[in-house]
Amino acid sequence: MTDIIVPELAESITEGTIAQWLKAPGDKVEKGDDIVELETDKVNVEVPAEASGILKETFFEEGDTVKVGDVIAKLGEAEESDHSVQKDSESTGKESKKEAKSEEQNEEKHPLAKEEVESGEEQQNERTIASPATRKYAREKGIDLNDIAPADPLGKIRQTDIDAYMKGQKKEQSKKTPSPETSSSSSKPVKREKMSRRRQTIAKRLVEAQQTAAMLTTFNEVDMTNLMDLRSRRKEKFQEDFDVKLGFMSFFTKAVIGALKKYPYINAEIDGNEVVLKDYFDIGVAVSTEDGLVVPVVRDADKLDFAGIEKEVSGLAEKAHAKKLGLEDLQGGSFTITNGGVFGSLWSMPILNTPQVGILGMHKIQLRPVATGKETFENRPMMYIALSYDHRIIDGKDAVGFLVKVKELIEDPESLLLEG
Repeated sequence: MTDIIVPELAESITEGTIAQWLKAPGDKVEKGDDIVELETDKVNVEVPAEASGILKETFFEEGDTVKVGDVIAKLGEAEESDHSVQKDSESTGKESKKEAKSEEQNEEKHPLAKEEVESGEEQQNERTIASPATRKYAREKGIDLNDIAPADPLGKIRQTDIDAYMKGQKKEQSKKTPSPETSSSSSKPVKREKMSRRRQTIAKRLVEAQQTAAMLTTFNEVDMTNLMDLRSRRKEKFQEDFDVKLGFMSFFTKAVIGALKKYPYINAEIDGNEVVLKDYFDIGVAVSTEDGLVVPVVRDADKLDFAGIEKEVSGLAEKAHAKKLGLEDLQGGSFTITNGGVFGSLWSMPILNTPQVGILGMHKIQLRPVATGKETFENRPMMYIALSYDHRIIDGKDAVGFLVKVKELIEDPESLLLEG
């Protein structure tokens, strides 16, 4: 028998949640096959089998919390499993014969009890094959073993069969009799959902960011005319040359790096009574998925050209939506960019991705009348940008200067070739 154990996940992660069993008891498993998917605070991790065999038992259900080192299932060899079942069956048969012989002797000694014995013969004939421990488990759960369909080909009922039966009963009950819960303050029907582990972590970190940082937000607006004209002229050739689309993220990443070089305290973090100034530019890019917001990191973004940044951002976004991000994709990061504009947001105040001390919020490009002279106006594609920052180490002057620098670089996109 081989134990399936929750592996070491990461230095800071000690537990996870059973997201999905990919194999069921009785399934044949090859070495390297994924058996279970674990949801952690940051990513989903699939646990593979270290040997081939038959999945014998699972000890946790989907939604249960497990810790690193916990035995969550057992894997047995196929031949060993069959032999074990046959041995258990033979043993049970011998026990049944002994019981029958004992009953016959009792009937001879007590003729008056013969009628009672005969009335119970039908139950004896229908008696199921199960170990004493399994029978006790069924009694504790209030389950009639005659209702259980065993997975064992020889008909022996195991505890996993009882668990599967109860799980099926719960699902059937929820389908047939939906029971809306009511809140304490109202008699109106409500529906309760358990927060996923990742959503709980997001909630916890957002609250911590609000409570531990002296967070402020400053705003500016950017005229996107020149950038959009440049992109329109170059996007087809760019895709032909580099096999990736030319988006806005590469321009904003380059502009952010140029601004961070001028205002290095925004590319820092606080460690106790010290400020850690980072001499590298690992830029986090917020990606919204169905499981919540994740922030994969573009490593050494200052050393990448526009095509390199676009490929990194596109690849990380694809991995995020496919739930294939690894811990190495999410750890670290010195500054974050988030784009609420893709959802239509015109104005927002992004929350810090602690321990970082700065985050840039991009927003929707909106056509608005802009004064181009004392008496002249033009409709221009404008974008509001926001910088949320930790006021403990960043003064308002630097925060405003940072946004002005980003604005200047975006409005004169050719300068990014020099500044970047």
